[in-house]
Amino acid sequence: MDDELSIEKIQAKIDNLNKPKGSLGRLEELALQICLIQQTLEPRLSHPCHLLLGGDHGIEREGVSVSPREVTWQQMINFTRGGGGVNMFCRQHGFDLSIVDVGVDYDLSQVPGILDRKIARGTKNFLYEPAMSEAEYQQALTAGVNLVDACKDKGCNILSIGEMGIGNTSPSSIWMHLFCNIPLEECIGAGSGLNNDGIRHKYEVLSKAVENHRDRSRDSKLNHGPVPAILDEVIRYFGGFEMVAAIGAMLRAAELRMIILVDGFIMTACALAACQLRPEVKNFMIFAHCGDESGHKKMLDSLGAKPLLNLGLRLGEGTGALCAYPIVDSAVRMINEMNNFQNANITKYF
Repeated sequence: MDDELSIEKIQAKIDNLNKPKGSLGRLEELALQICLIQQTLEPRLSHPCHLLLGGDHGIEREGVSVSPREVTWQQMINFTRGGGGVNMFCRQHGFDLSIVDVGVDYDLSQVPGILDRKIARGTKNFLYEPAMSEAEYQQALTAGVNLVDACKDKGCNILSIGEMGIGNTSPSSIWMHLFCNIPLEECIGAGSGLNNDGIRHKYEVLSKAVENHRDRSRDSKLNHGPVPAILDEVIRYFGGFEMVAAIGAMLRAAELRMIILVDGFIMTACALAACQLRPEVKNFMIFAHCGDESGHKKMLDSLGAKPLLNLGLRLGEGTGALCAYPIVDSAVRMINEMNNFQNANITKYF
């Protein structure tokens, strides 16, 4: 960030609040980050928005998930009726929820309450071919950008993103493996409930997919091209439409200096990809929680991210990000509403 408001000026205000220096811990760190994002000593949170992005994955056909693909569209419809975890938390914390079909393998175009941004009825199977074409990749990124612009037009300055897509822990694990240089077996977990045999099968499928991708690209110009081209190619080869839309949303939110609440394993993988493309985007991200999915903590560690919560969540939908919102709100209230030593007539003792 090219910031005019200095860290020192913000820290001075925080240190002069009537409390022992550093005694509010992570809240002080959050307040500093939010002041830098908004470039003000009096930050505010306005019209929080939550994007729930749905998409299906060709790799699901390989039995890498215990949940069948029809659960994606069934849950999308459930969300419109207010019956999901994401609905409850959005109601609790006052988030404007947008339910978006980016690539669900079902016709949801006539379902009230679902925004139709469908690119295709699911991605292709990346065990055998790229999950999406270059044109589809660009379309997914643009969908995310446009969704954030719509949030901004409502007055939003803090955004959370969730996903609904059976099989999307598979591309997340591969991105983690390739971008963090972590052995693939350490990146793969149970997803929505695989047993040990299921996890072993998932590893075998994803390992073969990575090997096939390397074989396809070994003699490709990508091996000799610019780094961004390689990053884009890896993202679109394995990613889901809902995941790439999330990346586009994160990139655009950072451009608009919005706070980005990052959810669990899948959204952390999207944040990882976004940061690979534009490292400065991380400055706008608040990592909400560390979930139970195997490898999530290692991915957060690779990003140098300190999650606010560890509640054992692995639901997805953006629920962890929504749960963390009150903590962010507390940080903003701290810097705006606490008195300072001078006004409170308290001796400053440090």
